[in-house]
Amino acid sequence: MFGKPLAYYIGLQTPALIAIFVVFLVRLVMSMGGIPDSFGKVLSITFVLILALPYYALVAKREGLTFKHLYALCFVQSLFSQTLIALAIGLAILTGHDNIYTIPEFYPGAAEGMPVDGKNWMHAAAHVVFAGALILPVVSWAVSSVLLVIARKVKSW
Repeated sequence: MFGKPLAYYIGLQTPALIAIFVVFLVRLVMSMGGIPDSFGKVLSITFVLILALPYYALVAKREGLTFKHLYALCFVQSLFSQTLIALAIGLAILTGHDNIYTIPEFYPGAAEGMPVDGKNWMHAAAHVVFAGALILPVVSWAVSSVLLVIARKVKSW
């Protein structure tokens, strides 16, 4: 991707990807284990995604990466996180039991014309296609690009 192998990007962002996976897994296990969803709200994949953005800017500065390489980091992060969520939605569909990723509080689909129940394949696909591949990479790239410009202006970090 942009002249670098996918493994290069994954290697640069391994700590962030591990953090995303851990938060995802803890939330899912807590939800499926009967722990009230209010406890799961304390952990947020979105928060981890946001925390990773300054890290990516600093890594891009250190590695001499361009803005397109920064986009690749944001794309990998977004697609990874949203694919995990889609898998959790798929699990809920297959088991017939809601988890924290399908409950109405986190899936207000009925208000937007989508099926009322969060356990549906359209919901899972929307996470991968719209959130993971289209919206989140662009938004996170824009924010991390601003942070990269700032990081480049600072002499040392």
